[in-house]
Amino acid sequence: MPMITIDKLTKTFTSLDGSTVHALDSVDLTIGAGEFVTVLGPSGCGKTTMLKAIAGLIPWDGGDIEVAGEPVRGPGPDRAMVFQNFALLPWATVLKNVTFGLEMRHVPKRDREGRAHELIEMVGLKGFENKRPAELSGGMQQRVGIARALAVEPKVLLMDEPFGAVDEQTRRLLQEELLGIWERTELTVVFITHSMEEAVLLGDRVVLMSARPGRIAEIIDVPIARPRSRDFDALERSKEYVDISAHLWNRLRSMHEERSVATREHAL
Repeated sequence: MPMITIDKLTKTFTSLDGSTVHALDSVDLTIGAGEFVTVLGPSGCGKTTMLKAIAGLIPWDGGDIEVAGEPVRGPGPDRAMVFQNFALLPWATVLKNVTFGLEMRHVPKRDREGRAHELIEMVGLKGFENKRPAELSGGMQQRVGIARALAVEPKVLLMDEPFGAVDEQTRRLLQEELLGIWERTELTVVFITHSMEEAVLLGDRVVLMSARPGRIAEIIDVPIARPRSRDFDALERSKEYVDISAHLWNRLRSMHEERSVATREHAL
């Protein structure tokens, strides 16, 4: 049974000026249990909208979403989300941030703190349990966000450009750490990114979305052996990595050129 099934998902928004924005148009996507899927596409193509719909954070206009065979009607304990902007509680310590979701579920203090300490060590923050977000670097804050998401033991981890706000060196370290965690936990991961290289390095498949309204333009298998977390440099020299990255860039460049032409024609 697939872990996530999206069938003809359609979503429109009404903008502030009253116009209609067609964000997603009949999106079909199936993701297997334990799969790491990256999603790439032009800005504004509906990537984040699709992710929030899977999370149950927003309604949609048409189509269906199922997780582990159950229809999505709203947020649930089977899904956890990691945001680009960290979304931590600024007044709470690292330990309190990681245990927050468990506390909301009334998990006993001893159990939730035991789980949190394990995850804090897993993401490389042992010794920082009593620090607050303002005392941490951006990369460390995102590690807290990942630990908090993992604490509730979800089946599906939804990640919305989680490394987009950190520097390139930190981004590389976080990519390696995330793959190491995924290789140990075998979670189903849906990972939104603007980076072609990141999409190929991390994903079993890359889902390429078209310019708005967002549709699935292409799904590319990434035939690079796992585990990958130990030697990114070698991966980036591989023919598969180079070829897929080049293909993605050509597709994205064509989408950008088509959108520019359409914009000019509309303005005439």
